[in-house]
Amino acid sequence: MRVLMTGGGTAGHVNPALAIANTIKENDPSSEIAFVGTDRGIENKLVTKAGYELFHVNVMGLSRKLTLKNIKAAYLALTSPLKAKKIIKKFNPDIVIGTGGYVSWPVVKAAASMGIPTALHESNAVPGMAVRMLSGAVNRIYLNFEVAGTGIAQKDKLLLCGCPLLTPPENITKEEAKKQLGIPENAIYVLSYGGSMGAEKVNEAVLEVMKNVTGAKDGIKHTHATGAIEKDICFAKAAELGFDKVNNVELVEYIYDMPVRLAAADVVICRAGAMTVSELAMAGKCAVFIPSPNVTDDQQFKNASVLSVEHAAYVLRENESMPQRLCEIVSELIENADKRAEMENKIKRFAKADANKVIYNDILKLIVK
Repeated sequence: MRVLMTGGGTAGHVNPALAIANTIKENDPSSEIAFVGTDRGIENKLVTKAGYELFHVNVMGLSRKLTLKNIKAAYLALTSPLKAKKIIKKFNPDIVIGTGGYVSWPVVKAAASMGIPTALHESNAVPGMAVRMLSGAVNRIYLNFEVAGTGIAQKDKLLLCGCPLLTPPENITKEEAKKQLGIPENAIYVLSYGGSMGAEKVNEAVLEVMKNVTGAKDGIKHTHATGAIEKDICFAKAAELGFDKVNNVELVEYIYDMPVRLAAADVVICRAGAMTVSELAMAGKCAVFIPSPNVTDDQQFKNASVLSVEHAAYVLRENESMPQRLCEIVSELIENADKRAEMENKIKRFAKADANKVIYNDILKLIVK
C-alpha cells in the first residue's frame, strides 16, 4: 500500500497524520508512506523525526483582508495543485489523506482530480476551511466530534471515528500510576500544563492555584509543566512564593512521562486542542480546559464547549477573573469526589477507543473500490 499523507502548520494537524501513518505501518509493514507539507510548518520537525519522507508545496493561508500577502496566498492557492500533481505522479499513491491545515487543500484537490481515492480527518468540533472546501471532492471525511458533520452536506461521506492518537493512554490503573510516581494512594493529584512552549496566562493562573489551593492543603500533590519559553519566569515567581520549599507542589519544564502522569491524575488543567481533548476523554479525566485564544476560528474553545455543555468538563476563558475562578473550581473538585467521578464518567462518553483501527480498516475499503 502506498499512502500520501498531508497536513501541517500545527502539531494538531500533524500528529493525527502521524498516528494514521504509524497505524498503517503497524498493520502493513511493507507499506510506503510519505508526507506533503510546507517548508515552514512544524511538520518539518515532527515528520522527519518520525522517519517519513517529506515533500513540500508552497502554499499560504488566506486571511479576510485584501493585502499583498493575501494576493500572494491566492496566487499560490491557484498554482499549488500543479506542484502537488507532480509530487503525486512521482509517488504514485493508492490513497491520499489530509488531516487539516491549508497545505491539505492543493494536495487532496489534485489527488481527487486525478481519480485517486481521498480522505480527510477533521479533529476539531468545527471543520476548518480546507475540509469545508474539499468536502465535495473527497471519498471520506473522518470526524472526531459528531457535531463537526452538521455543516457538511455529503452525509454519506462522514464516518465518526474519534481522533487517532500517537500515544494511547497508559494501560494502568490510577492506583498503579500513583505508586509508580511515588504519590500516596489517598492523595489528590492535580496535573497542569499549557503546552510544550508554555502559556503565560495558564502559568500565572496555576501559580495562583498553588498559592491558594493545592499548596495550602494537605493530601494534595500538584505537578505543573511551565513550557520552555515561560520556564525561567515561572520558576522565579514560584521561588518568590516559596514553592521551592514546598514538597507537595512541583514545577517542571516538560512532562516526559505524560501517559503515566495522566493515568495518575485526579484533576487535569490544560489547553483544549483536539488531540488533548481526545486523550483526556480516552483516559476518563476530570478536566478544566483553558482554550488558547490565539487559535484560528477559536477552535479550542469550540472543542471544549462540546464537552462543557454536557457537564463533562469545565471551560475557562483567559480574562482577569480566570485565576480566581480556576482556584474556586479546583478547590471544589478536590473536596468533592462525587463531582470528580461524575465528570470522569461523562467525559468518557466522548471517547472513541478504536479510532486508529477504524480509520485503517476504512482506508482498505477505499483503496479497493
